[in-house]
Amino acid sequence: MPDPIAVNSMFSRIARRYDLANRLLSFGLDVWWRWRLVRAVHRGRPRAVLDLATGSGDVAFALARKLPAETRLLGMDFCQPMLDEAVAKRAAAAPRYDHVTFQQGDGLALPLPDGEFDAVTISFGLRNMADRHRALSEMRRVLRPGGQLFVLEFSQPYPWFRPVYLFYLRHLLPWIAGRVTGDKAAYIYLNESIEAFPGRPALSEELKAAGFTSAKASALALGIVALHEATR
Repeated sequence: MPDPIAVNSMFSRIARRYDLANRLLSFGLDVWWRWRLVRAVHRGRPRAVLDLATGSGDVAFALARKLPAETRLLGMDFCQPMLDEAVAKRAAAAPRYDHVTFQQGDGLALPLPDGEFDAVTISFGLRNMADRHRALSEMRRVLRPGGQLFVLEFSQPYPWFRPVYLFYLRHLLPWIAGRVTGDKAAYIYLNESIEAFPGRPALSEELKAAGFTSAKASALALGIVALHEATR
């Protein structure tokens, strides 16, 4: 499992170049992946949404553009430099996102009361949790009964595409990211964490083990990413 101190340090180092690296390394597909997530969340008409591992706030802002202005949107992350980037982006776009708030917090012990949210989203952050079961249990705790969890995360690609994808992950991605962020080691970790992460069926079982029901997964981009949805 990832070391929380090392993960926090890594994201602190790359915070300023994080968004640019995401666009380049995903060939812009990250925008489409977020759109799929936001569309799924919007279907449930939630009144309060927690975006966990919010990072620089891209998902929180995308939700704000789609959901009614009266929707409560809280972005939470344990890495303060990433949150600083989110707050700066909110300030630059004021007053458009004034109803989006950000707070530092640990996904393994959320500083939030039980049953506070209608929906919890986490995008490319579950992979970095030191204890996935504990993190999922915390997400379930802060959801109201019937609330929904949305997990957008890297997954395992279709078998025929796997050799091409692994070559990209192991060789091209760290080199490109190193040039963009100046921190090649951070993206070697990214590659290793993606390869070790469970595929869609296995993660669905983890969601059920944490007490969620109606767990389902949609494969995106030849299976390299999946959108998981589950109900408390």
